[in-house]
Amino acid sequence: MTGLILALDTTSPEQARQWTRLAGAACGAVKLGLEFTLARGVPEAVAVAGGHRLFLDLKLHDIPNTVRAAVRALAPARPALLAVTVLTSFDAQGLHETGVAGGPRQQVLRLGRLAMENGAHGLVCSPHEVSPLRDALGTSPLLVVPGVRPAGSDTNDQKRVMTPAEARQAGADWIVVGRPITQAADPAAAALAIARELA
Repeated sequence: MTGLILALDTTSPEQARQWTRLAGAACGAVKLGLEFTLARGVPEAVAVAGGHRLFLDLKLHDIPNTVRAAVRALAPARPALLAVTVLTSFDAQGLHETGVAGGPRQQVLRLGRLAMENGAHGLVCSPHEVSPLRDALGTSPLLVVPGVRPAGSDTNDQKRVMTPAEARQAGADWIVVGRPITQAADPAAAALAIARELA
């Protein structure tokens, strides 16, 4: 079964707690990112999660020793480590502008293989790359998928998107959804509708 991660895109603990109270019952985890963690710190992120699984989306990128030390500082217990493949805000043109040839799918497969060979527990990828990654790497990687929007939703800054049902059918383990829930008139109903689509 595919799980739902609620993206809490705010620096306010009060706002994050409110969204978690409203919509958390339909979600298996919550996500707090770089903006919240820099503003409030990891202990506050853990407190805001309120017993939910916590996905800290920090995108650490530095020399290996620095990243290793940063992960140890963030989480004394060994967390599951996910490697980002290609951000969902990138399309083929955006990759080309940064000097990457071959398009998103080829780059995702290259980076996905490299990450798994070097000890990652899973990958963050667009829903469009879930099936190719499953074909290439099997069922062992944990695939966490942003860029998921309910049918008819605004895609905002995401360029490679799918609906929750499509991401589930492709083989995603978890999908990440923020604004379609947190900005909905009824966040609880929006989260429940997505959870039902995943069931």
